Amino acid sequence: MNVRVRTAAAAVAAGALLAGCSGGDAPPASSVGGGAGTDQVLSIGMLYDVPDWDPAMAHVGHNLQPYQVAYDSLLLREPDGELSPMLATEWNYDDSRTVLTLELRDDVTFSDGAAFDADAVVANFEHFKGANGRQAAQLTNYAGAVAVDADTVEVTLTRPDPAFTYFLSQAAGLMGSPDTLEGDDIGSVPVGSGPYVMDTAQSVAGSQYVFTAREDYWNPDLQKFGGVTLRLLADVTARANALISGQVNATLVEPASIAQLEGAGLTLVESQVDWMGLMLLDRDGTMEPGLADVRVRQAVNHALDREALLATLQLGHGVVTSQPFGEDSGAFDPELDDYYPYDPERARELLTEAGYADGVTLTLPSMPLYETTFAVLSQQLGEVGITLEPVAVPSQDYVTEITSGKYTSAFYGLFQAEAWVAINQFVSTDSLYNVFDTTTPELDTLLDEVANAADEEASDAAAVEVNRYVVENAWTAPLYRRSQIYFTDTSVTVLPQVQSAVPSIYNFSPAA
Repeated sequence: MNVRVRTAAAAVAAGALLAGCSGGDAPPASSVGGGAGTDQVLSIGMLYDVPDWDPAMAHVGHNLQPYQVAYDSLLLREPDGELSPMLATEWNYDDSRTVLTLELRDDVTFSDGAAFDADAVVANFEHFKGANGRQAAQLTNYAGAVAVDADTVEVTLTRPDPAFTYFLSQAAGLMGSPDTLEGDDIGSVPVGSGPYVMDTAQSVAGSQYVFTAREDYWNPDLQKFGGVTLRLLADVTARANALISGQVNATLVEPASIAQLEGAGLTLVESQVDWMGLMLLDRDGTMEPGLADVRVRQAVNHALDREALLATLQLGHGVVTSQPFGEDSGAFDPELDDYYPYDPERARELLTEAGYADGVTLTLPSMPLYETTFAVLSQQLGEVGITLEPVAVPSQDYVTEITSGKYTSAFYGLFQAEAWVAINQFVSTDSLYNVFDTTTPELDTLLDEVANAADEEASDAAAVEVNRYVVENAWTAPLYRRSQIYFTDTSVTVLPQVQSAVPSIYNFSPAA
C-alpha cells in the first residue's frame, strides 16, 4: 500500500551557526511579481551560516532551508505536514515494517549531469550514514539499502522506525550527485538535483550565497523564481532594516520588531514551533555530581519564573511550559505544562535534601544571541544557590560545543516534533542532544513500546509516558513554547510550514 502519512514533525529552532552581517554584490530583492520561470530573485535573510554544503551535513529548521535550494529530497513535506512524492514517487513497507521499498523518478539529473537513479540513492544513504553529520540520528535504524533495479530501492531497517519516512523529507532524504559525495569540493559547492545552482562567482562564504535557476529542472512547479539569494544577517536589527529597505523579501525577527515592521506594511507570519529552555545534559553527574540527583534537577525547574521570562525575553509571545513535547506531538500531556510552578523556596528545600545546600554550578556554552537570556537566568537561579557559568564560544560552533561533552547544560530551542522524531532528537541514546547517552531500563522499555506499537494510538499512549518520565526526572528545564516571528514583503507570498520557524523554500511564490 502506498504510504502518504501525515506527520506532525517540525523543523528545529535548533539550528547551529550564527553568521556575520551580509555584504557583497548579490542582486537586490526584486519587487516584480511573476510565476514559474520569472526573473524575480527571492532574497531570504538567514540567521545561520551554512558551514558545509555536503548534504550529509544538513541540519533541520533554519539550517535545512538553504539545502532545499540546491538539493531535492526523496519525499516532500507539504506545508500542512503531509508527505508527498518528490524524487520517490511511491513508498511502502512490508508487514514487518522493517523493509521499505522506494519507487523513483526516471527523468532527473544532477546539476553536474549525472543521472539520478537507485544507485545514487544507495550511495547517498551510505554517505550520510558514514559522515556522522549533525542529523546522523535520522539513520539510526538504517541497516542498508540495495538497488533492485534502476528505479527501485529497497531499504532495510534494524527495527520499525515510525519517523523514517519523515526523515526522508529532511536531511537524510537530500540527494547529492554520487560523483561528488566523496570529493574535496562538496563542502563548498552543492551539487544536487534541486531547482537552483550556486553562482560561485557571486557567493561569499559567511556573507551571501547566490543561486540561479537550473535549466530544464524536472519540476517547474517548485522552481518559482529566477534565482535565490541567501543573505546572512545575524543581528535582528539588521534583519528588520533589510526587510524595510528591500534588501531581503523574508526573514525571521524578534517580537520587539513587530510594531516597526507592521507599520512599514510588511506581513507577519507567526507560528509556534519550539520550546526554549535548559537541557540538563550531565544527568549522571560526570562533571557536576549534583546533577545526578533528580532533586537538584527539579530544583532548577522550580527556580525559574517562566511567566516573567516569557514577558521579558519574548514580550509575551508564547506559552509557558514545563514539558518538552508539543501539543501536536502525540506525547503531549496538559497536566505537565505546569508541573514545576515557580517556587524558589521549594527549590532551596530540594537542594538541601540532596545535600547541596551550598549550591551547584551549571556550565554551558554561550553566544551573543543569548546574553540577555543568560543574565536573567543567572539572576533567578542564583537566588536559590545555583550558579550559571556561561563559556563564550564562536556562534558558528554553538551546536558542536553543546554536543562536545564539555558542559553540564545547554540553553537552546528544540522543535516540538511528533513524538518519535523528538525522542530521537534529545531522549534516545542515539540522539544528538543526549550528549552523555543517559538512559535507564525503565526508559528503554518505554521507548520500545513507542517504536513497536501496533498502531498510532498505542504509540502515542506510550509516548505520553516517555514525556512524563522526562518531566518527572527533570531531564530538561523548559521555559516556554515561543512564537516565531517571520515577516515577508509585498513582492512574495508564502505558506507557513507546520511547526517550522521558517517556511520551506518551496512555499514561496512571487506575488502576482
